[in-house]
Amino acid sequence: MTGGIRAALLTGFLLAGTMSAAQTDPTYRIMEFSDLDGWAEDDHASALSVFLDTCGDLDDPDWRSLCGLARDAGDARAFFELFFRPVLISDGQDALFTGYFEPELDGSLRPDARFRYPLYRMPQDARDLSPWLTRRDILTSDVMQGRGLEIAWVDDAVELFFLQVQGSGRIRLPDGRVLRVGYGGANGHPYRSIGQELVRRGTFQAHQVSAQVIKNWVRANPSEGQELLLSNPSYVFFREVNEVPPHRGPLGAMNRSITTLRTVAVDPAYVPLGAPVWVEKGGQIPLHRLMIAQDTGSAIKGAQRADIFFGSGDAAGRRAGQLKDPGRMMVLLPIQRAYALLPDHVL
Repeated sequence: MTGGIRAALLTGFLLAGTMSAAQTDPTYRIMEFSDLDGWAEDDHASALSVFLDTCGDLDDPDWRSLCGLARDAGDARAFFELFFRPVLISDGQDALFTGYFEPELDGSLRPDARFRYPLYRMPQDARDLSPWLTRRDILTSDVMQGRGLEIAWVDDAVELFFLQVQGSGRIRLPDGRVLRVGYGGANGHPYRSIGQELVRRGTFQAHQVSAQVIKNWVRANPSEGQELLLSNPSYVFFREVNEVPPHRGPLGAMNRSITTLRTVAVDPAYVPLGAPVWVEKGGQIPLHRLMIAQDTGSAIKGAQRADIFFGSGDAAGRRAGQLKDPGRMMVLLPIQRAYALLPDHVL
């Protein structure tokens, strides 16, 4: 996530190339709230609170009027049921739910024997020329030295690599303070999936690859692991995100803080940003919950493709990294807008 745009979704990059590109024209089916499995048991007030975080930014008369009504809603469930209709949008692809999180690394504002790996601001010459130098050029030369571009130093080069993939995160300083960083730009080279590279080499099968598997392999094979990381030419720069207090979530695509297990990243070609979304996720730990579409990601493509935000830190990362589940997703649209999607002969 950037202060608005996530550089890339980690899970999506690990899955890159595994989904069919064949898509059909979308179809729309209006559902009843009684069709939503678990709807009555959810905490609708919690979802309404998250909806209010971003509904004021929706620049459309239908949404603006509903946002005004939401601020005075006494019964959250009744509000959603009265003014929305759930719409199942299909594009010929199977539903897929993955997870993402905000990494938290240990770091310092000064380098020392432990904190040796810098997070850089974007240099002006990288803004002026795209593509700029590759990751290998940046990390194996002195091109960044003496320019005062360091934001902080962290103690783990592998975690820093994955921080760049996520595009934003938190740096916990020795005195307990937290520094939040967001996407500040990139060198203009395409991302090359290191997960796919390990599969190509025969090191792992595709179903075995996860963020934690990659981290463990790189650490267990330091020389080959370093070379693997350098094989990805893309390099992400950061900026300090001072406008978000540490207790709030990172900024999503709507430039507002996102919320653990209530924010979902979607494909805005199918789902309006800011819309409520009903998620029914299968897998080992089923999840049936009303969320708000407040984020996007470069790997999130399709009407039934979504990425669930799991929060900040290692525990959230482990939960997010295990998610690769089927299910279905319904978008809650204003009533008139929902029925306008149907073919004329259906009305």
